[in-house]
Amino acid sequence: MTSFLVALLRPSFAIYDGGSSSISLFYCVCRKRWWQYLVSCALCLLGAAAGSAKVQAATDILTHHYDGQRTGWNPQETMLSPSSLSSGSFGLLITVQVDDDINVQPLVVADRQIAGADGNRTVIYVGTDSNTVYAIDASTGEILLTRNLGPPVPQSAVGGCNNNGANIGIDATPIIDRSTGLLYIIAYTFDNGVPNYTLHALDLSTLADALQPAIVTASQALSDGTIYTFDPATARQRAALLETNGNIYAAFTSFCDFFADRSRGWVLGWSASSLQPLPSNQLNDILAASPNTFFLSSVWMSGSGPAVSSDGYLFFATGNSDPGSYDSVQNLSESLVKITSDLSSVVDFFTPSEVDSLDNADLDFGAGGVLLLPPQSGSSLNLAVAAGKTGRMYLIDQQNLGGITPGGPDNVLGIFDIGGCFCAPSYFTGADGVGRVVSSGGSSVIVWKIGVSPVTLVQESNVSLDTGQDPGFFTAVSSNGTQDGTALIWAVSRPLDASPAIVSLFAFDARSGSLVFSAPAGTWLGQGNANIVPVVANGQVYVGSSMQLAIFGLGSSGLQVPVVARAKPVVSTAKSVRAQANRLSGTVLELNGTALTLETRTGGVVRVDAVQAQKAYRSVVLVAGEAITALGTYDTQGVLMARTVLRAKDSPALWPPDR
Repeated sequence: MTSFLVALLRPSFAIYDGGSSSISLFYCVCRKRWWQYLVSCALCLLGAAAGSAKVQAATDILTHHYDGQRTGWNPQETMLSPSSLSSGSFGLLITVQVDDDINVQPLVVADRQIAGADGNRTVIYVGTDSNTVYAIDASTGEILLTRNLGPPVPQSAVGGCNNNGANIGIDATPIIDRSTGLLYIIAYTFDNGVPNYTLHALDLSTLADALQPAIVTASQALSDGTIYTFDPATARQRAALLETNGNIYAAFTSFCDFFADRSRGWVLGWSASSLQPLPSNQLNDILAASPNTFFLSSVWMSGSGPAVSSDGYLFFATGNSDPGSYDSVQNLSESLVKITSDLSSVVDFFTPSEVDSLDNADLDFGAGGVLLLPPQSGSSLNLAVAAGKTGRMYLIDQQNLGGITPGGPDNVLGIFDIGGCFCAPSYFTGADGVGRVVSSGGSSVIVWKIGVSPVTLVQESNVSLDTGQDPGFFTAVSSNGTQDGTALIWAVSRPLDASPAIVSLFAFDARSGSLVFSAPAGTWLGQGNANIVPVVANGQVYVGSSMQLAIFGLGSSGLQVPVVARAKPVVSTAKSVRAQANRLSGTVLELNGTALTLETRTGGVVRVDAVQAQKAYRSVVLVAGEAITALGTYDTQGVLMARTVLRAKDSPALWPPDR
């Protein structure tokens, strides 16, 4: 009965703590349901008379993985716990249809006034790959506001890269500044056939531009003094935005490692109050030349954003570059990097000793996000963890990242196996006052207890879930402070097929690792990477997926998430012509230069020559044992002459049809 009343009254009854002040607002609002209004107001009056009414202060989620340290932990969740989920009343409440894939994490602002809407609302803000921004009522699913920021860039304009959908628009999680009422967001638009990135500062109440939008530009001197200029046609903005030090920061990667002769990894910054670019920027590879004219050293982290330490330094991880071109001053590939807030200098770094092997095999260290741990009782060290495609999670001292040790061993505090990580770790403090790291590599959720004497991680639990597409997934943690029995670990699986695939929401008891809830949470269409982060706030959980937002909470009536079918996209003539090319997916059995032998999904063997694709810089790094998709035409000898070579997902069920 208690859970039913909570679900009944939650949309209309709240206490809000403004963040830096004491609790200042106690209100009852009618939301078009007269009977809810009467009951809730009666309880308000009873509580006021008794002087004992106490309801959870409304919680905001304003950035990717919940805070600038990227902990993924909401310690202010009083309604959801293992026991409340086990009651059977938790489930899907509402699904909201949107116009395209949601590649960003939803953000939440409580007690917000919206233009044209009655009363203050708890509002979910999301953006889509069609460059549409939505403001959605968290209680009813009503779409309160929408704003389109321009036409998205078609997949054909970025070489047919398959790490994204047919449209590429708002791909990175924006950030909200509660104090100024602004949503900072970057849109990727196709303006007269030319790709551009634009940074907007939108008013939360209207979604109108509050500041003059800034077209993203940058330049940097290379090692020979020549000037390299930011190229929006070859740069992808996937890592979440960060706000700190009065600035907005964004990081850039490539599209499928295509155009590696031109594409390089950046971290850029702008003043939050004016959107004027900072005088300095961070270009991770400033080499003027490399053996194969291959640069990159990108920042993507599967959608996780740069992290900020308590003393204001920025941390991020980078991906692959030309094998043998690593340089700790001029090319920080495969590295954890610490830079100053003005982006003027690298303060410290850690690079695994096998950096050349990582570059050669496309095993990006930067496939995973960086987590900065809060201070731990009994230790003077400030810790960080990071992991990538190899599945090794490194425990690192924030004040001494470790540099590089040629030949090893790596100068870190510990190395722990978690499984391949297109993911980011989470953090929470247990009822015993001891911190925990939650890793999510491979298909496992592992809870690691932090030891301080010596400094290490000790595995407490290890549970698996059904997931696919890429190794790893994202988690989040909710709890009522450190109260025993309240902590939940939330996870969203990646799709197992492409038909379209169901993605599911899971909840685990953080003490035991036992599963307490699972249910379909949305669908995912196509080959684009599903970097879905569950958002837990105010007794609800929000999951964005292809063309829909799912809202879970207490008081569910047993709704099922609908399977959303995407309308056939409008394609350009150039893309239609290319679509007639032959396409083949398979696992690389042998590799001799640009000549490949593939094992197909049916067990057959086909030869592929990637020379055309490599000359045009439209090929991923070729690695024996990995799956690829090649597009081209067959010659008279039955060899597929590939014009494009893409990375394919590990499971043949996720490969596109051959033709």
